[in-house]
Amino acid sequence: MTFSRSVCVFCGARPGQRPAYAAAARATGAMLAEEGWRLVYGAGDIGLMGEVARAAQAAGAATMGVIPTHLMQREVGKRDLGQLVITEDMHERKKVMFMNSDAIVVLPGGAGSLDEFFEVVTWAQIGLHRKPIFLLDTDGYWQTLMQLLNHVIAEGFADASLRDHFTAVADVAALRAGLRAALS
Repeated sequence: MTFSRSVCVFCGARPGQRPAYAAAARATGAMLAEEGWRLVYGAGDIGLMGEVARAAQAAGAATMGVIPTHLMQREVGKRDLGQLVITEDMHERKKVMFMNSDAIVVLPGGAGSLDEFFEVVTWAQIGLHRKPIFLLDTDGYWQTLMQLLNHVIAEGFADASLRDHFTAVADVAALRAGLRAALS
């Protein structure tokens, strides 16, 4: 399948506690296919990673998965993707995912998703890229993160412009609209 743009999705290798997280991951995967955008993600077939990938594939999206060798078994590396890249380490994984995407979307996730979010936001803050970054705030999942960032700003460790480097959206419809505007 041909694609016009690539969207990197960072998300959990676990499903989380709420069914809404998996539903949003599936809706995100389907939406990417409907828009003709390629999914670039961590290549796992478990948790929200598996949900977004299977939904994207089922709807006809092009897919690219990037996974380090040491996680192939743990994250059940998905081998039926359009493109599978196996890296030596996590740093290379993030770099390959970032370099092969036009926008970044962060779904609910754990420490890995937070690491990925903070890295791309930091890169934006210091002027290394201008790719749009979206937090999909399913059921208010990212509200405490946004409170923390407001605290960091209030305490003088970041400028208020930090908030300008990402957009929080409440649902997949708002995510679609934001991505369309950013990628047009």
